[in-house]
Amino acid sequence: MERVIRHPAGRAGKAQPPRRRAGAREALERGMHLIFLLCGVIAVAFVLCISIYLILSGVPAILEIGAVNFLFGKTWSPGTDAYGILPFILTSIYGTAGAVVLGVPMGLMTAVFLAKIAPPRLAGIIRTAVELLAGIPSVVYGLVGMIVLVPAIRSAFSLSSGACLLAATLVLAIMILPSIVNVSETALRAVPREYEEASLALGATGIETIFRVTLPAARSGIATAVVLGVGRAIGEAMAIIMVAGNVANMPGIFTSVRFLTTAIASEMSYASVGSLQRQALFSIGLVLFLFIMLINVLLNVFIKRRGEA
Repeated sequence: MERVIRHPAGRAGKAQPPRRRAGAREALERGMHLIFLLCGVIAVAFVLCISIYLILSGVPAILEIGAVNFLFGKTWSPGTDAYGILPFILTSIYGTAGAVVLGVPMGLMTAVFLAKIAPPRLAGIIRTAVELLAGIPSVVYGLVGMIVLVPAIRSAFSLSSGACLLAATLVLAIMILPSIVNVSETALRAVPREYEEASLALGATGIETIFRVTLPAARSGIATAVVLGVGRAIGEAMAIIMVAGNVANMPGIFTSVRFLTTAIASEMSYASVGSLQRQALFSIGLVLFLFIMLINVLLNVFIKRRGEA
């Protein structure tokens, strides 16, 4: 009869595969953490590189022209070396503010309807339409605005040209709707159902619950939607250049105007490399970048203070 000799290390040998699997999991975990860290570092590095490049490219023109003359000058004329961007700044502010005033209430009410009121089938149809609206290229918005909206404004107000600040504001209001609707709806759906049930149990109606409980609870998400909408409105160029007239005038609701973005897009292609005009265009990009950063910081501070209150 044969004897089966069991080696003392047999048990240890059998225990090695689980240890190897555990070591592999730990290595995979460390590798994924490293990848996540690397992605975050790359994202921050992109922002820093863009910021440094804009500063290095834009500051020399501001120093040569003069910060006061550049920011508060009313004349933009490369032929006479006059580079004042006050009309562009005011136009961008007025156009973005008008788009937010028109687009945010409409988008927020649409999000409330989709998240809390609409039947599932109708909500699916509207949600699909909003997603299609988000996928339309900006140049198509500009083309439709140029063909339909601009002639309509010219006829309605008896103007020589319908390409004006009003047309640009309306186009921007439509373009920011998808961002506001999608992000706001997600924020509203994230509000715990217990909040609304408690409000209804205390005797509040459905509409009162939405406006007094759901919307305040989703405030941070809605503010994020507004930030995204403002970012798209103030950074849009192609659609605006087709409906705003692209003339460096002081802003008026029925006046052909030029935004900060359209000033860069319309002149960068023929500005000579190393010229003061090209450097001034980079300076406009720097001002635009600072505007967007300032808006984000102010909204974040506002949200934080409201949350603490």
